Amino acid sequence: MEELIHARGHEHVTAEHSSTFEITTDDFLTPAGDCILAIEADRAPADFDPDFIEACQDVEATITVTIEAGGHVDSVSGRGDPDLECTNERSLVGRTSEYVDDRTIMNDASFAAEGFDRDLIAALADGAEATVTISVE
Repeated sequence: MEELIHARGHEHVTAEHSSTFEITTDDFLTPAGDCILAIEADRAPADFDPDFIEACQDVEATITVTIEAGGHVDSVSGRGDPDLECTNERSLVGRTSEYVDDRTIMNDASFAAEGFDRDLIAALADGAEATVTISVE
């Protein structure tokens, strides 16, 4: 199962956060947003198919987020959690921890914002259009 999101980068994308990464529907980004990889997302977790969310709530599920922008691509994987709500209408967050809130789409991610390919991050910092694919197995 997959969910597809279109977004774009922003000049303030730094991807320096060590425990989370985020995609937001907001149309702005301040320099403090060091976990945010893309803005102006056309969808948020509240828009996801209920069957997709249910699949993500399996602790055995592998959830993978793949980001493509400016000819570069990188993926990060984590696991599902029974407490995942996926009800936030504004942003989605992947976490290296086990913390869950309404924005969380995966836990125990293999890396956070700082781990993404630097060429991909440079493209996002240049404002490249981004395609975010979230898959669950």
